[in-house]
Amino acid sequence: MQADRVASAPSTVLGRQLGEELRGMRERAGLSTSTVAEALDCTKGKISRIENGRSPVRIPDLTAMLQLYRVDEQAIHERLAELARTANKRRRGNGWWSEYGNVLADTYRDFIALEAVASSVRTFQSQMIPALLQTPDYARALTAAGRRWKQPEEIEQFVTVRLMRQQRLTADPPLSLSVVLAEGALRQQVGGPAVLKGQLAHLATAASMPNVTIRVVPFSVGAHASMSGPYVILGFPSEAAMDVVLLDNPSGSMWLEGATEVEAYQELWNDVCTKALSCAESLELINSIKEHGS
Repeated sequence: MQADRVASAPSTVLGRQLGEELRGMRERAGLSTSTVAEALDCTKGKISRIENGRSPVRIPDLTAMLQLYRVDEQAIHERLAELARTANKRRRGNGWWSEYGNVLADTYRDFIALEAVASSVRTFQSQMIPALLQTPDYARALTAAGRRWKQPEEIEQFVTVRLMRQQRLTADPPLSLSVVLAEGALRQQVGGPAVLKGQLAHLATAASMPNVTIRVVPFSVGAHASMSGPYVILGFPSEAAMDVVLLDNPSGSMWLEGATEVEAYQELWNDVCTKALSCAESLELINSIKEHGS
């Protein structure tokens, strides 16, 4: 699948997310960029740069824009303010993730920041349990096998970051996580039999959380469209907000934000969901593999 637009500057992903929402609000309010610029006593170019994600958004400017667009919901004000702060921190490189800058690639730091303000994550994984559901031992074995980090302290830092990300599942409000796993991900002996058994037990426990759904595509399904590789689709609270897709490969991570490629991955997601077992059947398979390996 070819992407028709790839995010060329990952550090501006958050800014583009905010800018897209502000653009939609302005257009629904029937206002031109010139009108907004006059109200904020700034240039029309500044408004355009904000909406394109190329300029940071100061909280006073954000508040003034939302008032001008007649957006009264306090929850929207708070969410966009948090998004603006997170985007600005990412530009300055002083978010909490900066403490782990020596082990985190730029795209991964951007992903963590965007995940922090997302309302939902949908992910298909073919070879491994997704990061938000990994046990420490499983994450440690996976990180060590990646061969990127060789020093024990680097591996532990990477594992710590992964565990910190999992706090989103119990936050208020919690992140909605929908996972579809290929059966092979349940059988891959990451860390050995004991580590895998603990991981599968954790997966079964996580499946009981109200904001988590886990489904499995069994081997018996045969070929399906998502076999080309894993992907993550991030969704956001506002109806105007665009979904964002993250792809991982050996040479690095890639953001997809254009409507065409995002819709393509949404179609892949819908297709793989039709191939997967129900949640109850998936849990039964997870427990069977945990206890008997079959």
